[in-house]
Amino acid sequence: RYDLGQELGRGEFGVTYLCTDKATGELFACKSISKKKLRTVVDIEDVRREVEIMRHLPTHPNIVSLNDTYEDEGAVHLVMELSEGGELFDRIVARGHYTERAAAMVIRTIVEVVQNCHKHGVMHRDLKPENFLFANKKENAPLKAIDFGLSVFFKPGERFTEIVGSPYYMAPEVLKRNYGPEVDVWSAGVILYILLCGIPPFWSGSFFPWKAAEEQRHDGCSLDAV
Repeated sequence: RYDLGQELGRGEFGVTYLCTDKATGELFACKSISKKKLRTVVDIEDVRREVEIMRHLPTHPNIVSLNDTYEDEGAVHLVMELSEGGELFDRIVARGHYTERAAAMVIRTIVEVVQNCHKHGVMHRDLKPENFLFANKKENAPLKAIDFGLSVFFKPGERFTEIVGSPYYMAPEVLKRNYGPEVDVWSAGVILYILLCGIPPFWSGSFFPWKAAEEQRHDGCSLDAV
């Protein structure tokens, strides 16, 4: 039913391609997860949970929608709404940092996404600028959350112990193996800091994706006291 085209992105388990519905010509993004990488029962369950969560969440203007799923001999395919505006990460790098007014608009969207997920019993657990895409190239394009691969369902008061997420955005409670949905709020706060400063609040001299760009400008926030 679908033709896979050019590669759009690549993650630990899957590759995302531009794909076309053969019947309608409509364009989508297809996340193809190689079955060779689904080595354990846990890996398989993670994919099933990702699909279940995306189907469970109601339609929201700032969450990418799942259109279809199918599998073949080599992979499991998640056919999703196509967002062509690139990552929030790339726009931060291009700008250096956002103004307070522009950052407020972005973080409001992110907080609304978090609120919607938590309202429906879903904890994202991997909020970061790379996991937000713009719908198109326009400056005021809608921002959409993607990648629910590490997300889980939760119940009020339930605590989690699994260490997951991306280090720069990970709440201390995750490392302490005792956390709940509040860790998404921490990650949103880190994103807000990066929007305003162009660099993360907690880092060392080790490699960071912003490092090369940051070295070429000197108008960001000073982290000497951190």
